[in-house]
Amino acid sequence: MARILEAPEMHFQEFEPQVQNRFILYINGLPSYIVKGAAKPKLNLNPITLEHINMKRKLIGKPEWQPISLNLYQPINPSGAQAVMEWIRLSYESITGRAGYADFYKKEVILNMLGPIGDVVEEWRLKGAFVSDMDLGTLDWGAGDPVEGTIEITYDYAVLEF
Repeated sequence: MARILEAPEMHFQEFEPQVQNRFILYINGLPSYIVKGAAKPKLNLNPITLEHINMKRKLIGKPEWQPISLNLYQPINPSGAQAVMEWIRLSYESITGRAGYADFYKKEVILNMLGPIGDVVEEWRLKGAFVSDMDLGTLDWGAGDPVEGTIEITYDYAVLEF
């Protein structure tokens, strides 16, 4: 039997959408203003399949938080590259070849989504975050664009506070 929709289901519901450019990202040691773009946390539940005669049953496997990318401006002073390298040096020092303890290089990353008046409307906390990939940009004598870099952040897990 067909179901007739109620009026509230048919009418447009007003809401204020989140907007991509209203965010701020906090990482101790990395100035927030150099973060031009960021991905929100991503989670893969790694589904597993149980076979049984002529059917399949699916369950979640071990959840795995996916790395996120940050697009960074490269200011001259203070140096954006230097800020990134200082964080990386806590995990690996290329001059000596020494690695660091996780307590030194793992940080908490806070991503705040902002409302139209600058209020925090959503907050993510990425726990145990560290730089897993770095690309500090490309150079070209024929271009006059600002230099931008990308770092990939790997983390243990994320918490949506609100």
